[in-house]
Amino acid sequence: MQTNSKVAGNIDEYIEQFPGNVQAILQKLRATIKKTAPSAEETISYQMPAFKYHGMLVYFAGYKNHIGFYPTPSGTEKFRQELSVYAGAKGSVRFPLSQPIPYALIEQIVAFRVSENATKAAAKPKSNGKTQ
Repeated sequence: MQTNSKVAGNIDEYIEQFPGNVQAILQKLRATIKKTAPSAEETISYQMPAFKYHGMLVYFAGYKNHIGFYPTPSGTEKFRQELSVYAGAKGSVRFPLSQPIPYALIEQIVAFRVSENATKAAAKPKSNGKTQ
């Protein structure tokens, strides 16, 4: 369960609800995602910080003992070997607060998700608004 008690309207409000040490990690995680996906839009989805780029890109969340990172099932599958040292499930991974957060790995995962979403968006047929 997340340690925050109120629903945040934006990522700043979300992060402010955590102790200072967790805030610092969440801010660095946010900055890492923004640096890797500068065109992505910040939002709150499922009561968690999230980034959208041609659809949902990644989510993250703070918890008492870990940071949750949610790069969708394709993101965790692509980096299954690198993520194998962390607990998680299909589409999610838990980074313990007692260990260094693997920001370089997070950059790689976000870059993969950006590419994946852009490729899917480019493959979608464009609607010209005309009926046939």
